[in-house]
Amino acid sequence: MVIKTLVLGELRTNCYIVVKGGECLIIDPASDAPKIIEECQNYRVVAILVTHHHFDHVLALEELEEYYHLKHNVFKDKMGYQVIKTPGHAADCLTFYFAEDKVMFTGDFIFYHTCGRCDLETSNEKDMRQSLEMMKKYPDDIVIYPGHGSKTNLGEEKKFFDSYFA
Repeated sequence: MVIKTLVLGELRTNCYIVVKGGECLIIDPASDAPKIIEECQNYRVVAILVTHHHFDHVLALEELEEYYHLKHNVFKDKMGYQVIKTPGHAADCLTFYFAEDKVMFTGDFIFYHTCGRCDLETSNEKDMRQSLEMMKKYPDDIVIYPGHGSKTNLGEEKKFFDSYFA
């Protein structure tokens, strides 16, 4: 698996291009559809995945769906990922887990040493606590690719889960 990170838009949202073989997935098409299309030009795009529908994660979505003739979040097991519901930051938050590669794309659920805000329209602190608790069952060596900022690993982040709402 090769993971390309594009930092896009005013809020510097991470858009990921996940490549396996000659195929790729686009995760969180934040903005700048032409740049995303250029990064994917040597691969067959098999899916567009969105971790949640806040504007900064989907500004290029409509254009990419039209260009690739794909609808987002149509989950086909093309690259061996699992879809985990992780509400808290938003009611529709999803985490995409590639168990074989020990990689998670968490959107705005988990960041380096913090979690997503819970004071927005569809966010909920109780749901966030439950989602974080569920993450404790996953292996520590999973690499986390968040919606903003640098990657981290789950073992490092688990140390902070209980302090987020202290």
